[in-house]
Amino acid sequence: MKICVLGAGAWGTALAINAAGQHQVTLWARDAVQVEAMAAARENARYLHGIPFPASLTVQGGESSSALAGAELVIVATPMAALREQLGVLRHSACPVAWLAKGVEPAQAGASDVGLLAHEIQARVAPGLCAGVLSGPSFAQEVAQGRPTALVAASPVAAVREALVAAFHGPALRVYANEDIVGVEVGGAVKNVLAIATGLADGLALGLNARAALITRGLAEMTRFGVALGARPDTFMGLSGLGDLVLTATGDLSRNRKVGLLLAQGRTLSQAVDSLGHVAEGVYCARTVVQRARHLGIEMPISDSVVAVLDGRVKPADAVAELMGREPGVESA
Repeated sequence: MKICVLGAGAWGTALAINAAGQHQVTLWARDAVQVEAMAAARENARYLHGIPFPASLTVQGGESSSALAGAELVIVATPMAALREQLGVLRHSACPVAWLAKGVEPAQAGASDVGLLAHEIQARVAPGLCAGVLSGPSFAQEVAQGRPTALVAASPVAAVREALVAAFHGPALRVYANEDIVGVEVGGAVKNVLAIATGLADGLALGLNARAALITRGLAEMTRFGVALGARPDTFMGLSGLGDLVLTATGDLSRNRKVGLLLAQGRTLSQAVDSLGHVAEGVYCARTVVQRARHLGIEMPISDSVVAVLDGRVKPADAVAELMGREPGVESA
């Protein structure tokens, strides 16, 4: 299979390395300097230093149209902020397209009063695409190193799910198919917000009990939000829900958890974000998640608290006190 990966960040590069063990892969980057450096060193030193490119991985820059020529599968490996533009470029693609972004796009001025998930963006800018998402609990570094990982290929189109499984399923990477693209995308977006909350709790040294409570009640928030958008409840007990939440909320490689840790240590939001060197999607989609939840009439108190801390309206310790001071409730709510 000929695969084109658009975007040479850590995650796009990791999947390109993985797929190149079985397929012909082109890794495209917009930055000419980065392209030249990767081609010369045969690695992505900026994001995955020390992990060599397989011989079947080609690095390319310039116009993306040349990289896309003859592709049988296109992977959009850009952050959420660039997804709309990239899908517009690909709107006439004849082959399956899948994105990796996990988040919610801010509301577009004059177009909508709520932010959109990736499949909703695709339905507006490229409705003819056969498209889906590849998601699940995964740190790029471990995938690039060939460590065991399991992902979910989600799409309402069987051909897209089958193409993603054929492209990436292998000895170190299991890929499970799922038709519930809404649930998979909600899990990928909301877990980043909840990871910031868990990082805050860990940074305040609140203990393992608090961490467990945040993850469990955060999963309840995620499920309520997703079901209100039309997702299946059981999706949130799978890899893209519980699995991704546990990884991102507890893993030391989690950028979103790191943001929470730094804020709890007294760093400003700009200091925390600048120190990462990568995008932490939870910072950018937390407000949009909360806004859309309110539009749906869904309560998400943990996410609300994260937004209040990110906005500087409350201190981390005060946010915890507010959560603990809420009225008693039933666990199923």
